[in-house]
Amino acid sequence: MDLSRLGTPVGPMTRIHGGYANRLYRLDTDQGSFAVKEMNGLDRRWPYRAGDVFRFERAAFAAGIPMPEPIAADRHTLVHRWAEGDRIPESPVSPGYAFEVGEILARLHAIDVTWDDAATEGPAARDWPDLAERAAATGQPWADELASHAGTLLTIARFVDECERPGPVVLTHRDIQPWNLLARDGRPVVLDWELSGMLDLSGELGSTALGLAKGPGFDDIDPGIFGTVLDGYVAGGGVLPPPGPSWFVFMISGWLGHTRWNVLRCLAGVETGTGPDLALSHEAVRNGLRGLPDLFSRLPDLETLPG
Repeated sequence: MDLSRLGTPVGPMTRIHGGYANRLYRLDTDQGSFAVKEMNGLDRRWPYRAGDVFRFERAAFAAGIPMPEPIAADRHTLVHRWAEGDRIPESPVSPGYAFEVGEILARLHAIDVTWDDAATEGPAARDWPDLAERAAATGQPWADELASHAGTLLTIARFVDECERPGPVVLTHRDIQPWNLLARDGRPVVLDWELSGMLDLSGELGSTALGLAKGPGFDDIDPGIFGTVLDGYVAGGGVLPPPGPSWFVFMISGWLGHTRWNVLRCLAGVETGTGPDLALSHEAVRNGLRGLPDLFSRLPDLETLPG
């Protein structure tokens, strides 16, 4: 992408480290500051729909959703106006913040944008025992953990494929989590829209509400904050689906796929030119191997939260 349209640089473009999927840079010019995201084009888990996502982002921005202004997009690069704000810590958010995120979801789901949903995700991968053998053979530092959890990961994959989604299906962000949010004057700003697409409503609400209601693990979930996200959704005009395991299957499915993707990057053993650094991939694998079995074991208790 030709970045000269953004103005004359007033300093070098700087890398912002920490991304678990793509690579982000900040560019300051005489026309302002911009977030320039280099999309991982080597081993994405699914094709990136740059044009569709950009059109959805523009519609959301025009509708007043608090987010960075989308400037330009192609298959390789995304550009947004740089958004200032405070990062969200790994702890339950304030009631006011939670309520406003719920309202944002309701407003987002009401946006009328045509979206071709012909593409569907395939079944969850079942090769965890094979990956465990490869991890042991290549001396991965988490090989023993993967071997001990391979059976549980297979059970989780079956759950992902067999869990009934009650609908409705909505066009949405799909990843409103603390790592994709800022707080500006105490109010939410929604970042990182590239996973946007169609999603079962219960999966969207459960993933978002749980992400905002807990700390780093699952021992300090605040049911009040979970409910406040849903209160905001209803206040914004949304209708809640019935409670059940479908509220959490999208979070579990996404984490399972993300863990496997990073396992494969670690098994390759090379630092690729796009996507997360190899050290971050190892961290993501460890987090998944420890967190996924814990999350899955707590599913019966989590199912009571939407009620």
